[in-house]
Amino acid sequence: MNIEDYRDIFEPFDKLLEIEICGERQEVPENNSLLRCFQFLSLKTISYGDFCWNGDCLNCKVWLEGLEKEKAVLACRTKVSEGMKITRMSKEIKINDGE
Repeated sequence: MNIEDYRDIFEPFDKLLEIEICGERQEVPENNSLLRCFQFLSLKTISYGDFCWNGDCLNCKVWLEGLEKEKAVLACRTKVSEGMKITRMSKEIKINDGE
């Protein structure tokens, strides 16, 4: 995938941030929601997934590593940050490498 062909669906970004998704390091665009970052990693499965993109469906719930316990958030409403660690994801989120 040439990301330049799809750049208009992402918020403007100049660099990629490193995050961890279920133990795997990934690079995703800064200034974007986690759900857009997942779309960056797996364009087809996220674009055609069962997501409302506004927080009503709850299908994009992920759990972030916290100081004392995991914190559940909605990927469509949570901005990515450097070093973020996602420990679990809703079963509706399917990220396939190589798309």
